[in-house]
Amino acid sequence: MSDKDTDGIDVRGPRFGAALTSVVLAAVLISGSGWLLAFQALVFAVGAGAGVQRSPYAWLFKVAVRPRLAPPTAFEDAAPPRFAQGVGLVFTMIGLVGYFAGPEWLGLAATGCALAAAFLNAVFGYCLGCEVYVLLRRASG
Repeated sequence: MSDKDTDGIDVRGPRFGAALTSVVLAAVLISGSGWLLAFQALVFAVGAGAGVQRSPYAWLFKVAVRPRLAPPTAFEDAAPPRFAQGVGLVFTMIGLVGYFAGPEWLGLAATGCALAAAFLNAVFGYCLGCEVYVLLRRASG
């Protein structure tokens, strides 16, 4: 498979990324670190801008995890996870405003929403951003 968005990506990659994202976002909520949230925002920005398969978490999956797994048996279109990265970026940017400019509850709420979505994907394989992508595609014809 090539890295073009029109080709399929290993479905395990985005779930791995969601698991790492869940850990980072939980750490943000525990520590209150806006800088850690900024790191996650950067990860989302790379995934949304360059493609989910080029994000730092995808690179880690490709080098450290995928070689230890059986060959992939399921692939998915890269566009919905890429859109989901953009949604995650929006929530983390709102969270950054809350953490750095206030009110702090805004940072907590936005980070909590992003964590809930990442956790659903990591644990249950349910990608909220991907579902929104599909609904928007259907609505636009």
